[in-house]
Amino acid sequence: MSTTDIPNRAPLPGRRATRQRAAVVDLLAEIDDFRSAQELHDELRKRGEGVGLTTVYRTLQSLSEVGEIDVLRNDSGEAMYRRCSTHHHHHVVCRHCGYTVEVEGPAVERWAERIASGNGFSDIRHTVEITGTCSACAAAAKA
Repeated sequence: MSTTDIPNRAPLPGRRATRQRAAVVDLLAEIDDFRSAQELHDELRKRGEGVGLTTVYRTLQSLSEVGEIDVLRNDSGEAMYRRCSTHHHHHVVCRHCGYTVEVEGPAVERWAERIASGNGFSDIRHTVEITGTCSACAAAAKA
């Protein structure tokens, strides 16, 4: 995804546009896998960007609130972040290495709608995260 795809060159809701926030957004546009706030901060420091960890967390929170990034929790409960598709989707995540695939789930969508509306709910939102072992980790475990 290129930085031209990122609407966050304008200020995030309730936040000023700054060079530091732009650096976080640019980094997210370059990576394909989920990363923790600390990992993102470490990468920014390696690149010589003077971005504080608090700014990284605040930027990630703002991006999450407006639906620009996905947030998953790893096995230890740490939040992991990644910029991804803007349309509704689900994830299949490797428990061992974090490899993630975005998947469509029309059957899940119909099921969620039926369950929620059958119980009197409307304006339904949901997330689905399927975890397992990717083929690379499974092969490595057999070796």
